[in-house]
Amino acid sequence: MTNKSVIQTENAPQAIGTYSQAVKAGDTVYLSGQIPLVPQTMEVVAGDFAAKTRQVFENLKAVCEASGGELKDIVKLNIYMTDLSNFATVNEIMATYFQEPYPARAAVGVAALPKGVPIEMEAVMVLS
Repeated sequence: MTNKSVIQTENAPQAIGTYSQAVKAGDTVYLSGQIPLVPQTMEVVAGDFAAKTRQVFENLKAVCEASGGELKDIVKLNIYMTDLSNFATVNEIMATYFQEPYPARAAVGVAALPKGVPIEMEAVMVLS
């Protein structure tokens, strides 16, 4: 595919495996899963679940911006949590990063996530 490009920014955590932070294909950007790592230290952000959730949104925001877009351009957001009782917290924090119309979304409970974090998010963004 000749219209495929890799997105890379130092404002989000570097890949900790065999993947890219995002891949742009045409006007669509596929953002890899982000966990609550602080980009400068590559350590999990200190604090409670809310602090970790905010860090994930900040990481997604940085990759969106490096791709030429914004969080509002996300059309699909997948959220993975190790404890679904945190669902209300995610909704509260998400409302501070997004306005209507909200992206399509899935929230999935999982047994474990990389580095033992409680939340990970991936997204699909369409640039206008």
